[in-house]
Amino acid sequence: MSARTVRVRENGRLARAIDIGPHRLLSDEPVPFSTDTGPTPVELLLAGLGACTSMTVRMYAERKGWELTGIEVSARTERRVGSHEQIVKDVEITGDLDAEQIDRLADIAERCPVQRMLGDSVDVHTRFTARPAATTSTPATPVTV
Repeated sequence: MSARTVRVRENGRLARAIDIGPHRLLSDEPVPFSTDTGPTPVELLLAGLGACTSMTVRMYAERKGWELTGIEVSARTERRVGSHEQIVKDVEITGDLDAEQIDRLADIAERCPVQRMLGDSVDVHTRFTARPAATTSTPATPVTV
C-alpha cells in the first residue's frame, strides 16, 4: 500500500483545504471561532480511526469467511477526571456470529493501523457490541463485550 501525501492549505481564517491524491476535504472550527465549513481536525482524526477500525474488522471477517452483515463505529473524546482526554470508540457489529468470533473481532477492533499508530500517546477505549443477524422469529439481543 502506497501512502499518499496529505497537503493542507489555508482556505480562510481557520478553514483548511485538504488534498489527498484526487480527494479534497475541508476542515474548520465551529462558530464563533470560525465558519464551520468542515469537521475539526480532531473530528477528522476520529473519522480516520473509525473508518480504519471498520475496515480492519470487515477485512478480517471476510478473510475468515464469517457472517458479519454490518459494522458501525462511532468515536468521541472524553476528558477523564484528573487525567488527559481519551478516545471512546463504540463498535457495533451485526451478524450470525458465535461468542468466540465476537471476542476475536473485538480484539481485532483494537488493532487497526490508525489505533496502533496512535500507540501509547493516546488512550483509546473501545466498547464493542454484537447483534445477531435479523430473523423473523427472534428479536435482536445485543451482546456487549
